[in-house]
Amino acid sequence: MRVLALDHGTKRIGVAVSDEMKMIATPLEYIAAEPFADFLARLKELIHEKEVELILIGMPRNMDGSYGPAALKVEEFVAVLKDTVAIPIKTLDERLTTVQAQRFLIQGNVRREKRKEKVDQTAAAILLQSYLDGLL
Repeated sequence: MRVLALDHGTKRIGVAVSDEMKMIATPLEYIAAEPFADFLARLKELIHEKEVELILIGMPRNMDGSYGPAALKVEEFVAVLKDTVAIPIKTLDERLTTVQAQRFLIQGNVRREKRKEKVDQTAAAILLQSYLDGLL
């Protein structure tokens, strides 16, 4: 069984998945956030295909640790998902994952137009790897 991580955004939702041993996170894809019904359909496909036992969602926090408007949107998103999918859902602090993802892609010489496509799934993978490292 695997863990699936989501990096929630208003336009795109980045997706990453762990290996079966829950040691390595791999960026998978991004899914358009709208229409939401299409997002849910694709998410359910991934849960089934990848044999997912847990969904991990990045919870945005301010640098002082407080929650802002983006966190409220993620809380609403989590509430809807909990009513839609039957597997457990956890949130994890995602401060600076997008910044880390941008740096990682820049260091990897990924062109600007490709970075835009890959940043969300890379941020999800960074979030997931952080979670997996905490399991060891």
